[in-house]
Amino acid sequence: MPEANARAILLDIEGTTTPVAFVYEVLFPYARSHVREFLQRDDGSEDLQSDLLALKAEYRSDIERRHEPPLWREDSAESELESATQYVYWLMDQDRKSTALKALQGEIWKDGYLSGQLRGQVFPDVVPAFRRWKEQQRSIYIFSSGSILAQKLLFAHTHEGDLTGYLSDYFDTTTGPKTNAGSYASISERIEVPAAEILFVSDINGELDAALESGMQTALCVRQETGATPNSIHQIVRTFKVIFP
Repeated sequence: MPEANARAILLDIEGTTTPVAFVYEVLFPYARSHVREFLQRDDGSEDLQSDLLALKAEYRSDIERRHEPPLWREDSAESELESATQYVYWLMDQDRKSTALKALQGEIWKDGYLSGQLRGQVFPDVVPAFRRWKEQQRSIYIFSSGSILAQKLLFAHTHEGDLTGYLSDYFDTTTGPKTNAGSYASISERIEVPAAEILFVSDINGELDAALESGMQTALCVRQETGATPNSIHQIVRTFKVIFP
């Protein structure tokens, strides 16, 4: 089990606090079905314009790298809307950890959460663990490839209520890739807690490898109840009940 000296707990979301099925069967389909409608608003908001500029920049990068994204036409407003929509679909089909895509998805999900069409999901052991860790005076942070906006929305609108009061801060890919040790060093510096006193919990070995390289404690979260124990150099936890009980 994790060392008792951990002052901070850094958590992944998908497969760790939240079922993978919720992300792939609820959130992603919702974003896909509403992206055209969202882009078509063209309300002149800075956020939307920023999202579009970021998408275009990533599109140009894909062209330079010969990734063959769908053609982006700019000969009319309608053709540009269609091109942006198709490019978003293409990014989603590849499960791209794109900062531009994640920012756009967060804005789309915001509408869904605020309208009540979406409700965040967390595993049953999450809320009791949050309460317990707070009572132990351990700070809780989130590091996810989803945008900070998307993270806040998910935890603010769960079936268990608003959980954001338990969370001290949020980090996304603007901090750096989750498989880069430098990202975890940056988080350690930002929260002013030595890496050795931070426990990172994720369901992805590659992310945990990077966190371990930075000096953090690590735990591989394995949520499925059956099946063989995966090979990992990281301690394995199947429930938050065993983390600082």
